[in-house]
Amino acid sequence: MGRMVMVDEKFCFEEETQLTVHKTSVFYRGDGFVVYNPKGELMLRFDSYYGPHGHPLPKDELVLMDATGNCLLTLIRKGCKPAPFIRSQVSIKVDVYGDPSQEYHIDGSYPHRCCTIYNTSLESSSKEPMAEIKRKVDPSTHVMLGKDVFLLCLRPGFDSAFAMALVLILDQMFDDAEIDDDDTKEDPTHVALDSSS
Repeated sequence: MGRMVMVDEKFCFEEETQLTVHKTSVFYRGDGFVVYNPKGELMLRFDSYYGPHGHPLPKDELVLMDATGNCLLTLIRKGCKPAPFIRSQVSIKVDVYGDPSQEYHIDGSYPHRCCTIYNTSLESSSKEPMAEIKRKVDPSTHVMLGKDVFLLCLRPGFDSAFAMALVLILDQMFDDAEIDDDDTKEDPTHVALDSSS
């Protein structure tokens, strides 16, 4: 499979790669994420209160930045369905604005950190797994970490910044505290992502 560059080629890895994602709102005010590459280096970050270079953001804007604070993508809240009415087990269709050939599906449960992002072919109705969100296990103690630390596992060539933008959308749709662990009903949902930012 060739590279699927949506944001920048530098975020595409030649081999299967596992990124570690930390949800920082546990420690700091506001919603935030930091993403580390396999070497433990800061790669991506997200903050809903401050954008590039520490400037305050409008309340409906979410900015994904690189390690130095440069804006990669701006996500704009468009009145997502309230979290209590969204089931934890979902099948979500994602269209990329301005590129009708690009379509993705996300199946699984984000609140349980167990879902797969598929690239779908409109011609053949095939689904190719491109990324997976899953719980992280501490390699030294073999203990599963809390849901605020998880893995974003990428297929070769898939843009990690775009994959993280999809994680941000999922995080905005779900409130972990509202989800019942036994809730497995499916609720098809449609999301559009603008990659032109």
